Amino acid sequence: MNTDDKTVMAELLFPNLEYAESGGDPDYYERKYPLRDLPVPAAVTRLGPSPTGFIHLGNLYTAFMNEKLANQTSGVFYLRIEDTDSKREVKGAAESLIASLAHFGVNFDEGVTLTEGGGIAEVGDYGPYHQSGRAEIYRTYARRLVLKGLAYPCFFTQDEIDELRAEQEGRKETPGIYGRYATYRDISPEDAQARIVRGERYVLRLNADAVNADTGATEEYITVTDGIRGKLSVPHNVMDVVVLKSDGMPTYHFAHVVDDHLMRTTHVVRGEEWLSSLPIHVALFGALGFDLPLYCHSTVLMKMDGGTKRKLSKRKDPELSLEYYRAEGYHPKAILEYLLTIINSNFEEWRAANPDAPIEGFEMTTGKMGVSGILFDLDKLGDVSKEVLSRLPAGEIADFLMKWAGMYDHRAHEAMAADRQRLEKILDIGRVGEKPRKDLAYARQIWGFISYFYDGFFIVSDPWPERVAEGDVQKILAGYMDGYVHTDSRDIWFGKIRELAERLGYAAKPKDYKKAPESYKGHVGDVSTVVRIALTGRASSPDLHEIQQILGESVVMERLARSAS
Repeated sequence: MNTDDKTVMAELLFPNLEYAESGGDPDYYERKYPLRDLPVPAAVTRLGPSPTGFIHLGNLYTAFMNEKLANQTSGVFYLRIEDTDSKREVKGAAESLIASLAHFGVNFDEGVTLTEGGGIAEVGDYGPYHQSGRAEIYRTYARRLVLKGLAYPCFFTQDEIDELRAEQEGRKETPGIYGRYATYRDISPEDAQARIVRGERYVLRLNADAVNADTGATEEYITVTDGIRGKLSVPHNVMDVVVLKSDGMPTYHFAHVVDDHLMRTTHVVRGEEWLSSLPIHVALFGALGFDLPLYCHSTVLMKMDGGTKRKLSKRKDPELSLEYYRAEGYHPKAILEYLLTIINSNFEEWRAANPDAPIEGFEMTTGKMGVSGILFDLDKLGDVSKEVLSRLPAGEIADFLMKWAGMYDHRAHEAMAADRQRLEKILDIGRVGEKPRKDLAYARQIWGFISYFYDGFFIVSDPWPERVAEGDVQKILAGYMDGYVHTDSRDIWFGKIRELAERLGYAAKPKDYKKAPESYKGHVGDVSTVVRIALTGRASSPDLHEIQQILGESVVMERLARSAS
């Protein structure tokens, strides 16, 4: 097709574009969205979700990597909503995504954001940040491809494509529109116009052969440097992929290339499922004359299922949903810290050397990210969470617990809200000293641990110790109440328990019982466990002396009397 025919074709396919904001000139947008004034080597990263509603762990995993990469380089992290497919859009999905990520401490510097009233707004100079509002931009760059002879209208019907695919599969050939199957590559402007007048629908396709000739991609394979995987050898694209759909909206491939260029994205961190599309994206960047951003293809999140690893599944695994972690009450700091342990192999070593430092002090590097399936382990998350919570002040844990209860357990919220100072004392039990407790993992578990402090939730759930005869339970509780003085120091209090144990035939020390079990009914631990169960309902709890001080004398005596009766 000669230059005049290309011009005629462009005018046919994009009528009146010269009257648009850009005047049909892509250079207008190059001027409107200049290179960002950022220090070298600042990273400009993005999250580009489709508003389909389900917000999952992968969203947070990818968003956190992008945010950290931008923040640690004094760059920009922005949110772009890829909503060109209106059929898949779920109302309110963008709002839910932003709020969920914000809950876990991931926020955007620019792009789509929430207003104070909970609506949607856009912040930044590189918008619109909804792809549905950028149709004119895509059409302007698509027109340039037509003018260069790198794209053409294709009038295949879906039935014709299905027939062609069946034919290719029968010949054991790669299915698609390429080479001799690209029937409309050389369509004339006159033929195209006649078809359009007849009402035939068409898409705009990339002419892969023309692009490869234009960009000099003559080798069968090209080399692309991946920020995580290093040098990749990928086949150059031979498919005439769709650029604009029949409704005039762009495909994902075309839209993200134009947007990443104009929004001046430097790093594209995305899942490895996009590796197969890399040749297409490289071809589109080349066809448009854009510099390629640094692609970083992260690996998938997996879990152990029996003796094998498999990809986390929306259908099988509730922990894939971010709502799971909100409903269970995992602290955002614990979630992010755990994600760093699976993102960078050297994070745990850094944490050991910097036990009290905030994670902002850790420099994440793409070169230390895994390239094979990463195991997401809820048990390991629990361990990390315990460590993180052990470093937080009781007041911060109380704030988080109250916020969680306000959303997921209103009765618990009402009980805790009655005395905030008391709640902090409860949460602080055993958290000081040489060996502070590290058993608090997430809000639902924490409430389960402390609910016995509140009369409306107190139940005796554990049996009496095996070595304590049924008749001795009442004797132990009666003797304990007789000698109980609420103001006793810990040493005096425990001394009384030992005296009571000896008086009733129990060893004053566990080691004495171990040496001569035939000489005793049990030991002092059995006696104190009876008291513990009477006061907390459980055989295991933190420091009993502290618990009694927080419960108060009247509650202590009432619970002891109830169990003794």
